[in-house]
Amino acid sequence: MQRFLFPRWVNRFLMVLAAAIVGGGIYAGAMGGLVTDPKTLNIGYQPEQPVPFSHAIHAGQLKMDCRYCHNTVFDSAHAAVPPTATCINCHSPANDQGVTALAAVRTESDKLKPIHKSWETGRSMAWKRIHNLPEFVYFNHAAHVNSGVSCKTCHGRIDQMDVVAQHEELSMAWCITCHRNPDPHLRPKEFVTKLDWEPPADWDQEAFAKHQRDPEGENINPQVHCAVCHR
Repeated sequence: MQRFLFPRWVNRFLMVLAAAIVGGGIYAGAMGGLVTDPKTLNIGYQPEQPVPFSHAIHAGQLKMDCRYCHNTVFDSAHAAVPPTATCINCHSPANDQGVTALAAVRTESDKLKPIHKSWETGRSMAWKRIHNLPEFVYFNHAAHVNSGVSCKTCHGRIDQMDVVAQHEELSMAWCITCHRNPDPHLRPKEFVTKLDWEPPADWDQEAFAKHQRDPEGENINPQVHCAVCHR
């Protein structure tokens, strides 16, 4: 019987195939590590920030609205990280004559030195991201808050946190659960950023949510198909 010989190009094909298998394994491991990383999913993730900014003081005691710092949240997919200029509106540094250009709240505080340096040099503050969704996940803040979903639903009582920590898992299953039944999370849009809001004694959440979801109301109908978040 005549011996069969494979063409020479098969040798190169096997090398390419082996490289693809190895590369695929590395990619799968990296992706698996990313989507299960504590910075992505774990409740309680609490990195140390370059400046100890207390939401409990600003949003809690002083009742500052979330939109003062995160001013794009109702208009954009992203809730903007405030620039240094926003901080300087209240914490303006004093010049050589001891005069401040704007408000001078705790101007001499050592904790504010990084803010003042950022203002003087024009270099942005290196705030550390806490709620870190994978790059293949699309989330639109404006779509949620304009539907009456409070910041509290995803971020918890930020106004009670001296150091912000991740409050919810933010996994795909967690998001889909809410999309399937958003009713408990809906509230009047004017109270979305009022984190301590409590409904009146005669409040009927079921009736309110039904109106909001009705086509003649706000027509809130969250989808659960893949293209909603993976675009």
